[in-house]
Amino acid sequence: MENGFDLLEEKVKKAAELVRHLRQEKHDLQQELSRAKARLGEAEKKLTALEKAQGVAADQVKQAQSLGREVKAFKEEREAIRTSIGRLVELLEGLE
Repeated sequence: MENGFDLLEEKVKKAAELVRHLRQEKHDLQQELSRAKARLGEAEKKLTALEKAQGVAADQVKQAQSLGREVKAFKEEREAIRTSIGRLVELLEGLE
């Protein structure tokens, strides 16, 4: 009978050791999860900031393109005015 109790005692000890091991593993995993959540939060903040910066950059690109078109239009208008003034000068010179 004592042999049966020894066997039972050994099984209980192994079960207790397994429970301690599993508790420690659970604790370690919870800490790792907490760190991962913190890193995720930081990554989400960085992503939000990058998305915002990308939106601002896209707006700036659109604005630069618009300004480029406007400058081109002004140059074309200036050239047309130069041509008109050149013709007027020729007409005035012809009157003399």
